[in-house]
Amino acid sequence: MGNVLVAVPAAAAALVTVALLAPEAESTMVAIGRLRELIRPAHLFLAAFLPGAAATVYLVMRPRAVYLVDYACFRTAPNCRVPFATFLEHARQVPTLTERSVRFMTRLLERSGLGEETCLPPAHHYIPTYKYCTLEAARAEVDLVVFSAVDELFAKTGVSPDDVDILVVNCSLFCPTPSFVDMIVNRYKLRSDIRSMHLSGMGCSASLISIGLARNLLQVAPHGARALVVSTETITPNYYVGNERAMLLPNCLFRMGGAAALLSTSPAKARFRLKHVVRTLTGAEDSAHHCVFQEEDEHGSIGINLSKDLMTIAGNALKANITAIAPLVLPASEQLKFALAFIARKALSGRVKPYIPDFRAAFEHFCIHAGGRAVIDELQRSLCLSDEQVEASRMALHRFGNTSSSSVWYELAYVEAKGRMRRGDRVWMIGFGSGFKCNSAAWECISPARDADGPWATSIHRYPVDIPDVLKH
Repeated sequence: MGNVLVAVPAAAAALVTVALLAPEAESTMVAIGRLRELIRPAHLFLAAFLPGAAATVYLVMRPRAVYLVDYACFRTAPNCRVPFATFLEHARQVPTLTERSVRFMTRLLERSGLGEETCLPPAHHYIPTYKYCTLEAARAEVDLVVFSAVDELFAKTGVSPDDVDILVVNCSLFCPTPSFVDMIVNRYKLRSDIRSMHLSGMGCSASLISIGLARNLLQVAPHGARALVVSTETITPNYYVGNERAMLLPNCLFRMGGAAALLSTSPAKARFRLKHVVRTLTGAEDSAHHCVFQEEDEHGSIGINLSKDLMTIAGNALKANITAIAPLVLPASEQLKFALAFIARKALSGRVKPYIPDFRAAFEHFCIHAGGRAVIDELQRSLCLSDEQVEASRMALHRFGNTSSSSVWYELAYVEAKGRMRRGDRVWMIGFGSGFKCNSAAWECISPARDADGPWATSIHRYPVDIPDVLKH
C-alpha cells in the first residue's frame, strides 16, 4: 500500500515535468504512453478510493451535533412567596439568630437586587423555620419543583418517558438515598437500561456541567437518543441558623427553582443547537477551592461560607474561561486583536493592558448566572455589556432570586418571553460555582418560542423594572 501511495503522485509529477520539458508534442505523447504503462488500473482505483474512504471515516468519527429539543422551568406559586418583611419576621423567631444578624440580613436584602415575589419552599413558611426543615420536607420540595418541571417538559415536547435514554441530575447540597435519579426513575417508570447519574457538590454552574456530560453520553448512544437533564437546588435543609456573616448571605439570596431540558442527537423538533461547552476549574489553588465552602461555625451550625475574595476569584476564573472559548466563537478580527494583545503582554511582562474581546460580535444574548447583584455588575463591566444585554440576568434575580444552577434557564425563558429571540441568534450561558468553576455553553437558535408561556407567563408584562441601589420597604 505504501508503494502505491508513493507511485501515484510520483507518476503524476513525472507527467507534468515531461510535458513542460519535452521540445515537441510527439515526445510528450511518448512520455504519456510510458506513464500509462507505469500507472496500473489498481493505482488509479486507489487514488480515487482513498479520498472517499477518508471522508467517510471523518464523517463517522466526528462528534455528533447535539440539539436542545426544549426546556421547562418550575413555575413558582403565590403561596410560596416570601416578601422581605416575612423573611425577616421568620428570622427573628430563630432563637440562635441575634438582632445584629437580623439587621445585617436586612441590609443585604435591601441591596441584593431581589424583589418581593421570590419564593421559598413550604417548610420555610413555618415558625420557627429550622424545626420544619426535615428530610421529609426536603423530599417534598423535590417532588414539587423537579416533578413539576419534568411534567411540563414532557407535555411540551410530546416525548414519552419511555423514550428517554439518558438521565443527568444536578443538585449540590441535597443528596438523599435513594438518589435524585432514582426518585425520577421511580416517578416516571423509566426504562431499566437508562444511563443515569446525579452530580452533587458542583455548585451553581452545575447545569452546564450536566449539559456537557449529557452531550458526551449522547456521542456513544444510538443516533436520535434523548437525554433528560434536570437542574435544581433543594433549599429546605440548608437554612443557616448561626451568626457568621459570611454564612448568612446564602439565606438571603438563594430561592426555590429548577429546570428540565431535553437533549437529542436528532434535529427533529429541536429549538436550539449546542455549539460549545467550555469548562474552567481553578480548584488547584487553595483560595479558589475554599472561597465557597460548606462548613460548621464555632457553634456547630452548618452553612455555606462565602469568602470576601469571591469576586476576585470569579474574575480570574472568567478570564481563563474567556481565553478558552474565545477562539471557538469570536470572528477572525476579534481573535487577531486578542492574540496580539496576549503576545504583547507576554513580551512586555504584563505592562500592556489585557484586551477584552468584544463578545457582542459573537452572541446576541447573554445568560449570566444570577448569583447576585455584584456578580452581574462585575460581568457587565468585564465584558463591556449594555444594560439590555444583562437585563435577563437582573430581572431573573429580581423575580426568582438566585435559583442556583437553574438560573440560566430562567434567563433564557425571559429573553424568549420578551420575543427577542430570532432564528440564528446565538446565546452564551455563563455559570459560576464552588470549586471554583466558570463554565460556558454556546447555543444557536433554530426555532424561537411561539409564545411567552413559561415561568414568566404571569409577570413578563411588568418587566423590566427599575431596581434601586437600596430598596427600602
